[in-house]
Amino acid sequence: MSAMPDSPANRRPVVKGWCPGALRPMASGDGLVVRVRPPLALLTPEQASGLADLAQAQGSGILQLTNRANLQIRGVTEAQLSALQDGLVALGLLDPSLDPLAEARLNILVAPGWSGQGTPALWTALRQALAAKDAPRLPGKFGFALDVSGQPCLQTESADIRIESAQGRVVVRADGSALGRSTTPGQAVDLVLKMARWFAFSGGIGPDGRGRMRDHLARGAVLPPALAGDTAPDEAGARPATTGFDFGLIEAPALRHLARNAGGNLHLTPWRGVHLPGAPDLAALQGDPAFLLNPAAPRHRRFACTGVPGCPQAIGPTRDLGLLPPPGKTLHISGCAKGCAHPGPADLTLTWTASGIAVIPGGRACDPAACIVPPAALAATLKEWTHAASV
Repeated sequence: MSAMPDSPANRRPVVKGWCPGALRPMASGDGLVVRVRPPLALLTPEQASGLADLAQAQGSGILQLTNRANLQIRGVTEAQLSALQDGLVALGLLDPSLDPLAEARLNILVAPGWSGQGTPALWTALRQALAAKDAPRLPGKFGFALDVSGQPCLQTESADIRIESAQGRVVVRADGSALGRSTTPGQAVDLVLKMARWFAFSGGIGPDGRGRMRDHLARGAVLPPALAGDTAPDEAGARPATTGFDFGLIEAPALRHLARNAGGNLHLTPWRGVHLPGAPDLAALQGDPAFLLNPAAPRHRRFACTGVPGCPQAIGPTRDLGLLPPPGKTLHISGCAKGCAHPGPADLTLTWTASGIAVIPGGRACDPAACIVPPAALAATLKEWTHAASV
């Protein structure tokens, strides 16, 4: 594969260390990326329909579900941004009192299906604390998980400080620690803030402004006695049923269709889908190829970033390669070594590089390759490799 001197193939991917927001969108190859963080990761049918209208009027008409249970609208121009923000405020999906820094701190992952478990009160208290002027300054990727349903389902999802259920109480747990600090719901948020401040003051943030709790503890940092874990969280339960979308993408008409037939509110999940705790009309959704209703469908298990041409850092195309994973396995196709679509390891990862496509079994996009093949030879190589590697 040849490349021009200033092509993406000849540049190292830039790790920005922060996520887009509605107040601070991120520029990409197809326009601005505007991330919407719905309160409690929940959309009413009216909000879902309104988002579909905004995505069509002010963006590309396609919405993207993220692994933070957020939604992104792509293809927004600078001229459209103000109208889009006004529309989000009108829908109750953007607090006009926030500034971009405060919005970025609201990186709260909420377990779907939380009804009746005290989650709304905890989320409200945590949100208010993180939006306050004196909230600790944290890295852009630093996140929180609220998982108090009694059957935790977020323990394998990325978060730095977790509020979890534990034998009828709650624990606040630093990611990377097996035990959390037992507390009450009324004291949990205060404990979260103390843990976040300890992380910042104890050297958890590097010179580049980035840092994660798990890495900080792995390097030898020790939580003070008042924050150290003393209780194991409840064992993980099954994930709630999720209606999925290929690559986490949903077009505006499909979102309207889902809102009409959801039977109630839509709970966004970190698995690129929506949990419908009401009484959804699944018969109305069955015939629409936009929805992945079968949990065993292979399209649930393939991940890919935008790739070329939507991302200026990508070296090659991703989603239009038409590849599916083998039964029971995961497939990740990454346009560069950043691995944005699937930060963890997959059964098989394919990463575009300046030399060709790196084939990485059981690894991440940035891991060493077992081999690098030219794009024209990918299909033949994959047929051999998947058979040999039993993926």
